[in-house]
Amino acid sequence: MADSNEPEEHRPGTTQDEQLLESPRADEFTHTDTWRVFRIMGEFVAGFDDLATLSRGVSIFGSARTSRDDPYYKEAQETAALLSQAGFAVITGGGPGIMEAANRGALEAGGQSIGCNIELPFEQKSNDYLTLGLKFKYFFVRKMMFVKYSLGFIIFPGGFGTLDELFEALTLIQTGKIRNFPVVLYGSDYWKGMLDWIRDWAMKEGKVTEADLKLLHLTDSPAEVVKIISDSQSSLRDLENDLISTQPSAANDR
Repeated sequence: MADSNEPEEHRPGTTQDEQLLESPRADEFTHTDTWRVFRIMGEFVAGFDDLATLSRGVSIFGSARTSRDDPYYKEAQETAALLSQAGFAVITGGGPGIMEAANRGALEAGGQSIGCNIELPFEQKSNDYLTLGLKFKYFFVRKMMFVKYSLGFIIFPGGFGTLDELFEALTLIQTGKIRNFPVVLYGSDYWKGMLDWIRDWAMKEGKVTEADLKLLHLTDSPAEVVKIISDSQSSLRDLENDLISTQPSAANDR
């Protein structure tokens, strides 16, 4: 029988994230945080190395609890297939539900299908529709990969994890950490209540602005998702061309 006084950090099922976030309670545990930095660094390096050749990625988020007969599953699958046909790689959290639907759509359309899974107290098995699967111990390292290797986020109905990814992206855009990064909410019925709350309360109280709300695109159409992402890339190319054309030539510098 297990000793009930066994330290919490040694109990089965504890994740690396949980151990990192625990307050130190003894000197021996205080020192482990320093060494954990090297493990974190290694996870960043491995992720960067695995995804180094990826271009034109789009991340799709949504609930792991979405069943295969749910309309949103089918629509996520279709959205990912259309993105793949348009030349985009599809990135998800690599698990079931909406993640599986998106990876399945991408793979069956012949595209790149990437899953960035996460260590959890309960095992989240990677779905069977990946061309590349990665496993992370730390949420913040995994988030970095989603943002760094994506041209935009597609947010299907989901819970706290999905909302976390949504508001992380909005914060990074709002603070100028990332630019030209479309965030698409899929499912107007699902997201209407949240948008109404932002408009009726957060905006009215001056906590967010109309410009902040315009960072979000709302749609119920897989084809429109692809158009939003593609138009964003066209706008970026036009901006880059304008910047190049306004630069003084080397001859003028001499």
